[in-house]
Amino acid sequence: MSKSEVELLQGTLDVLILKALSLGPRHGAALVRWLEQVTDGQLVVEEGSLYPALHRMQEKAWISSEWGYSETHRRSRFYSLTDEGRRQLLEQMDAWVRTVRMVTRVFSAQAPGNPPR
Repeated sequence: MSKSEVELLQGTLDVLILKALSLGPRHGAALVRWLEQVTDGQLVVEEGSLYPALHRMQEKAWISSEWGYSETHRRSRFYSLTDEGRRQLLEQMDAWVRTVRMVTRVFSAQAPGNPPR
């Protein structure tokens, strides 16, 4: 993965986590597994990125957490989306759709008289 791809992903980690939590509460390892599965292994989130993002989102009241037990019976903190987090997810998803449309227009642009490549 190139440096620019890593930077892009760091800037979007919050929305990816919010999306994962919109499907139900998860602990950190389950979040990482889900993101790896849905991206066919193309996205691997390290603990050094995941937990600061979770703490940041909890401070913003986008997510809440409570202790529970994982599928392997280990004590784990489970994160859930709050109403504010759901609003934030919708706003960020809308912004992504607008961004993708804009970039698609740029990529599709052609000089007058030039055939598409």
